[in-house]
Amino acid sequence: MDTHAHAPLDAGVGVGHGLADVKSVRENTPPSSEEAEAAPAKGRKRESSAKKVAPPVADAPTSEEEWAYEVAHAEASTDLAPIVGRNLRRLRTQRGLSLERLAKASGVSRAMLGQIELGQSAPTINVIWKIARALGIPFSALISTTAQTGTRLMRSQQSKRLSSHDGKFVSRALFPFDEPRRVEFYELRLAAHATEEADAHPPGTMENLVVTSGTVEIDRGEEHHVLSAGDAILFEADVAHVYRNTSDVDAVMYLVMTYAETVG
Repeated sequence: MDTHAHAPLDAGVGVGHGLADVKSVRENTPPSSEEAEAAPAKGRKRESSAKKVAPPVADAPTSEEEWAYEVAHAEASTDLAPIVGRNLRRLRTQRGLSLERLAKASGVSRAMLGQIELGQSAPTINVIWKIARALGIPFSALISTTAQTGTRLMRSQQSKRLSSHDGKFVSRALFPFDEPRRVEFYELRLAAHATEEADAHPPGTMENLVVTSGTVEIDRGEEHHVLSAGDAILFEADVAHVYRNTSDVDAVMYLVMTYAETVG
């Protein structure tokens, strides 16, 4: 079993996360004063005197099209709009896409994309799906509240750690594992005279590793390499590979993993 802890850490938010906060542009807009005055006074009087009955709980939608028409309560209005707007602008600019190009790729109008980025419109689930597909990102990337473009401090005690069954191999994520990414950074610890076998990663995956303590042997297919403290190696990790600590002390390594496609 591959306990190689630097496999992609998929901690993304599921599709259903935050659905209660999503509403269409129409439901997100309070009635205008003209609309309110247009309502019959008599009807308003009957409404105020009518007995209030809790609305029935609807069954959960079973398809993407049904989710597109789900709306939140009016008081939940603006929480999601600025989050989606900030994430959309960041992810679009990172990919060098203009609003026009993204509009053509997603089928969402340029005007609507602009309104979403400005936080003026809260898109339906269907619209978010279209944008996510066009950008080639997980749905959760657009509604995540954890994405940051500034400084991100990750305390040691809060780090994501994974270990082998026998506890002789431990990896610590040194990156925000809850965001879409193509690059991951790990601290690896391998006990004295222990071996860690890693399965092949997706095609195009590269590992850039440096040893800071101990002596480590790395086998990649028919290749065999010996690294002492200070030595580094860069190799394609899309074939099975092995880490072996031949020293009497724990080996400490730092690994940069680069994927051909976005993960997480």
